[in-house]
Amino acid sequence: MSDYQFPYKDAAFVLNDLLGFEQRCAEAGLEDINAELAEAILEEAARLGSEVFAPLNSVGDNLGASLGENGVEETPGFADAYRQYADAGWASLAAEEQYGGQKMPRMLAAAVMEIWDTSNLGLALCPLLTNGAVDAITTHGSDELKDTYLPDMVSGNWTGSMCLTESAAGSDLAAVGTKAIPKDDHYLISGQKIFITWGDHQMTENIIHLVLARLPDAPAGVGGISLFLVPKFILDESGRPGKRNDAYCVGIEHKLGIHGSPTCTLNFGDNGGAVGYLVGKPHNGLMAMFTMMNEARQGVGIQGLGVSERSYQQALAFAKERIQGTRKDGSRYPIIKFPDVRRMLMQMKSATEAMRGLAYFAAAEADRSHWANSPEEAKKHAARNELYTPLVKGWITEFAQEITSYGVQVHGGMGYIEETGSAQYFRDARILPIYEGTTGIQGLDLTGRKILMDKGQVLQELLDAIQATADEMANVSSLTKMAGSLSKSVKDAHEAMVWLLQNAATDRNAIGGISVNLMMLLGFVCGGWVMGQSTLKAGQLLDADSGDTKFLQAKQVTAQFYFEHFLPRTESYLTTIKAGSESMMALDEELF
Repeated sequence: MSDYQFPYKDAAFVLNDLLGFEQRCAEAGLEDINAELAEAILEEAARLGSEVFAPLNSVGDNLGASLGENGVEETPGFADAYRQYADAGWASLAAEEQYGGQKMPRMLAAAVMEIWDTSNLGLALCPLLTNGAVDAITTHGSDELKDTYLPDMVSGNWTGSMCLTESAAGSDLAAVGTKAIPKDDHYLISGQKIFITWGDHQMTENIIHLVLARLPDAPAGVGGISLFLVPKFILDESGRPGKRNDAYCVGIEHKLGIHGSPTCTLNFGDNGGAVGYLVGKPHNGLMAMFTMMNEARQGVGIQGLGVSERSYQQALAFAKERIQGTRKDGSRYPIIKFPDVRRMLMQMKSATEAMRGLAYFAAAEADRSHWANSPEEAKKHAARNELYTPLVKGWITEFAQEITSYGVQVHGGMGYIEETGSAQYFRDARILPIYEGTTGIQGLDLTGRKILMDKGQVLQELLDAIQATADEMANVSSLTKMAGSLSKSVKDAHEAMVWLLQNAATDRNAIGGISVNLMMLLGFVCGGWVMGQSTLKAGQLLDADSGDTKFLQAKQVTAQFYFEHFLPRTESYLTTIKAGSESMMALDEELF
């Protein structure tokens, strides 16, 4: 099983050379944050990831979590690893300073998050949910709630969970039945939530659940949902965890993957009602929860990147070591010499680099919206970030299924054997297109909320930016063919958008019928944009005799491979989109 090493050079290339990390921080008035500091942060995070998190990855897969008398017992070793994570300040990296955070740029936090996800996806899920809960409370909570709960959550002393799903209300949150009854200065919560990631454990002294529930006067549908903060332990007069709240884990799921992450069934109010506090306005819980959910969705996209990178690293190490070929003179050679193995490794390498670029690009838009000098500029960058969200979550996680499958395939029969470790990444990756909104939901979000609502304006601005990169590539003689391919993919995306705008009003199945294919098409176009910028920048640095020559030359080759092997997929997605929904809706249900 290969050791994990964070790909410093590629992460630094995206941050510094494509996103202009240091310049953007300076423009935002963050004089103390520069490339040197970012490098030091990544190096220290990678040390914890490779030396502490990564060795526990297979332990979590093999042993997992268990349910005991005191609740969920996490995987042996996880508590110590988490404590090292929290004690070193990693939980506070991007949080607001007034609550003890370091307020580092989101694009740097995204790179650090990749380290945790790649080294140990099961354990990394715990801080991912806490980060989202912190964002939701920061944005929607009262000053009292923020002052009471955020400092310990930001420090990592307490963790957070997201409690949406019920047995009768999966993705259909309008069917949420959990109740909230007012009493004095709080509410009594009763109901059951399922599939709650890290809903219980012993690693911290408290867990802060964010729970969707209905007030007695709530209207039907999603407009009647409110959000409540429900601590595992009710705080005493000094603000420390005291009496056990009426919220208990009654079961954990046995899953295909991410065994180290306990997926809990939580009962609220079996003994009279769990004490909870309203977050935001009554009946406005879905909006508040979407703050947490959108943060988590981009985080899940980074999980797809992380598990793909880990699968690639292991496949690469195996391909270099596995002796399988024999020459005429009797000498033998490793399978990395085989063209088909090279094909799979190049697919893995180019895919992860495109994923990384898109994930970091999205995080940079969040930074730009926060650093903007005007409301108009902030709105523009926030809209671009919102457009990216279903692509980061949907395209990357779907692509990760393909990439981690190649990881198994490179190993041959050994890949199907659990002891080699490659199968774990394939299994762990399978949840990613499901939780935090399935791929279908991401597609509907993209088409319905992000394209149709503004008639494609924000998407057109993105396509114009991608076309500008293609035009710049066309001025470099060695890149003219690639420039034509990128322009063709932009044209495919534009045609798909126009088809949607023209047909959505007259065909009630059009949106649902094409949404995932349109999402995937745009994902591959954005990946081409990342790789196009990469090869442009690599060429400029090589011409200036600046940087690592071999790394930059590899960036050029990897970009060429992406353009030749992945970018042509946009044409097939367009063909499918133009076919519409007729054949998928034509069969009577009994004929399936």
